Amino acid sequence: MTVRIALATCAAHPDLHEDDFPLVDALRAAGLDPVAEVWTDPSVDWSSYDGVLLRSVWDYHKRYDEFTGWLDLLDKGGVQVFNDTDLIRWNADKRYLLDLRERGVAIVPSQVAAGACLREVVAGLTGQEIVIKPTVSALAHNTIRGVAGSPELDQAIDGLPDAVYLVQPFQPEIVTDGECSLIYLGGTYSHAVVQRPAAGDYRVQFEHGGSVEPVDPPAAVREAAEAALTAAPTRTTPIYARVDGILKAGRFLLMELELIEPYLFLPQHPSATNRLAAVVAERVTAGCRS
Repeated sequence: MTVRIALATCAAHPDLHEDDFPLVDALRAAGLDPVAEVWTDPSVDWSSYDGVLLRSVWDYHKRYDEFTGWLDLLDKGGVQVFNDTDLIRWNADKRYLLDLRERGVAIVPSQVAAGACLREVVAGLTGQEIVIKPTVSALAHNTIRGVAGSPELDQAIDGLPDAVYLVQPFQPEIVTDGECSLIYLGGTYSHAVVQRPAAGDYRVQFEHGGSVEPVDPPAAVREAAEAALTAAPTRTTPIYARVDGILKAGRFLLMELELIEPYLFLPQHPSATNRLAAVVAERVTAGCRS
């Protein structure tokens, strides 16, 4: 029996991002029939697949209502989705950080503010360098940085759309030491990298000129990352996860827990591609048997 899996992507990358091409080959070698499908394409029959793996769904934050409606559609069709749809919904809104804080996870200090409350929160931080980001966002979209109370930041806030935001103190360790990203496949640690922003910037993403290098994180960092992953409310172990954070005064602080369609830095760790394919194949075929 041929086991078919849809690799959900966005219209900007209808054939997947090029860094995922080796994964397609690895999935075939693992006995699956992988097909790239654009998640917004209404002609796709998702129920014809034995599973859906989210990969390059990099526009979900701009079409959030449509995205959650798509997840509802998959649920109604009884389609296996990886990671599971409840976990995806939870992880799509960065307010999950506050949930994790309540569960004992050390996070970068964060406040939530919406509408007029945003300026009230910022006013309470006058003189501090802060970062403001939408709770539903990706790739640093609509993220701004500045000194609270400064005319420059006030003007930047004026340009933000009406949404719910996270307000966080800027962490200089991002610039000096970089952001550590730990990758887990099937709940097992795989590899890690340090992401660094370009000179004069604070955003670590490739799209903003960031760079990346492999790293072997100390045991304490791995323990903290695994504690954050364990605290996520999930009924099944995530097929993939990326734990992003910084070391501050020797303590790992969580910045993001990426569970939807994280970039996994497979080009920096090619052997992880086959491990991911094996995890996917095992999970999909197990679902077909159940």
